[in-house]
Amino acid sequence: MTDPVRIARLGHRGDGIAETPDGPLYIAGALPGELVEVAPSASGKAKLLGIVEPSPERAFNPDSPACGGCGLRHLAPAAQLAWKRSLVVDALAFAGIRADVEPCLDAHGAGRRRAALHARMGADKAMRVGFMEAGSHAVVDLGEHDCPVLAPELKPAVEIVRALAFCVRGLHKPVDAIVTATLSGLDIDLRGLGRVPEALRLNLASTALKNDLARLSVHGETLIEARAPLVRFGKAEVVLPPGGFLQATQAAEDALAALVLEGVGEARTVADLFAGSGTFSLRLAERARVTAVETDAASLAALDRAARNTAGLLPVVTERRDLFRRPLSAAEMKSFDAVVFDPPRAGAEAQSRALAESQVRRAVAVSCAPATLGRDLRLLQNAGFRISRVIPVDQFRHSAHVEAVAWLVR
Repeated sequence: MTDPVRIARLGHRGDGIAETPDGPLYIAGALPGELVEVAPSASGKAKLLGIVEPSPERAFNPDSPACGGCGLRHLAPAAQLAWKRSLVVDALAFAGIRADVEPCLDAHGAGRRRAALHARMGADKAMRVGFMEAGSHAVVDLGEHDCPVLAPELKPAVEIVRALAFCVRGLHKPVDAIVTATLSGLDIDLRGLGRVPEALRLNLASTALKNDLARLSVHGETLIEARAPLVRFGKAEVVLPPGGFLQATQAAEDALAALVLEGVGEARTVADLFAGSGTFSLRLAERARVTAVETDAASLAALDRAARNTAGLLPVVTERRDLFRRPLSAAEMKSFDAVVFDPPRAGAEAQSRALAESQVRRAVAVSCAPATLGRDLRLLQNAGFRISRVIPVDQFRHSAHVEAVAWLVR
């Protein structure tokens, strides 16, 4: 053990950073301003051994599980929001963008309604179900802890996934489960199993019925569906494809959708790019004609069915298209009053370049990665767009992840 070190700031992954003569030292669990005792290593990381002078922003959680999903549970909620706002500020500044960034919205709500749970059989023949330990493939069993981020509807999933994993233990495969709490009940998609023999499929189906699952699928193939797993986007009810994307919390979906709707203003024709199953498209269609573009066929089919089956919507046109390889061109965007784009973490560089060349005067960017958001906004700003609002949104409490919405006009 060395002399105590003083923490200067938080890194982008939430580690405390101490400046030392040998360079920065990264210490998980440490907070800015704290004087801490550490055991350093040659990797530039150090293990936190003790806190000599704690931060006033430290939240003490002696019962916290050791999984890697809640790496910031030791930081008070208000300080988490301020830090996440700083992630967006820093990313935009790095991209050369000057924009006012509003306070971060707390969109944790009731907690996560969608999560990936892992089931692993230990050497002691016990089936552990939960999240991975930080920096490890070992599973922290959530049956032994009260998870601080799961919505109440999702908490029964831990024991259900344990029962399902026990059914296929003979395959000796790691089991991963995408679990979603829907209006109709729990929807589970099992992954990592490879080919499942018919006898085991019957066992899985029986276990699903016994536990009243709405649907059970394996690698996206529906095994049994007792009830269509429904979610509601505005007035539309959508049957999500197995394992389909859904904003992690209901509060975040509501907040993001409200910002998108407000951001497009009075637009009467809107392109919704990377549309998924219609989180924004179906709400936008209550007041505008929408073209929804998405590469995943199952998600797009779910969106199309919901649009056709919901009374009172304006026309929704769907197109399956890989926007990374073939973005909408400037000519194709001539008919749109506004464009909404919500890409994965890689961002929308190709689409942003095409949007920059178009005559579209209003756009709304939704992002889960501040760095790629900064890059894309820079392309649009250089083309004459003005960034009128940037609003961070936090739906992943206790983690280093943050969403952001940006309005652009010209």
